[in-house]
Amino acid sequence: MIGLLSTTFGVSVASALLPLISVELFAIGLVLKEPEIPWWVLALVIATGQIGGKLLHYYAARGAIRLPRFLRREKSGKSSPGRWRAWLESFRENCRNRPVWAGSVLLISAVASLPPFAAVAVIAGWAKVPVSTFLITGFIGRFARFGVLAAAPAAMATWL
Repeated sequence: MIGLLSTTFGVSVASALLPLISVELFAIGLVLKEPEIPWWVLALVIATGQIGGKLLHYYAARGAIRLPRFLRREKSGKSSPGRWRAWLESFRENCRNRPVWAGSVLLISAVASLPPFAAVAVIAGWAKVPVSTFLITGFIGRFARFGVLAAAPAAMATWL
């Protein structure tokens, strides 16, 4: 079981870094193949890996991790910000002035992935949301998301 959980951790970190990898599909397959793994253990391992991976996105957006040149955006000479930049600035101000709102957005995104948690992790880093807020709300949301996912097959089998 330790080997499966360490593989699960690795897949969850990889899926946090590369959105093409689906930890949800992996988790469902694992629960169906190995139903003796407690749902909460699986949710704990996946949530920890997901937050670990998203933390890299968060710190990169915050500027604490220097990205390779090919991943960095060159500063343009534009004098007027576009709509996207204005929206991001508005989001940053909302995060500063309304920390409960920022935590709520993070929590909802971590649970439902709407808006996508990968994007919210980057924007939260850029908006300088406190790392404690990011970690706590992100972990709770991811634990809830994957807890429901891991418990669903057993719940459906019991219910049917």
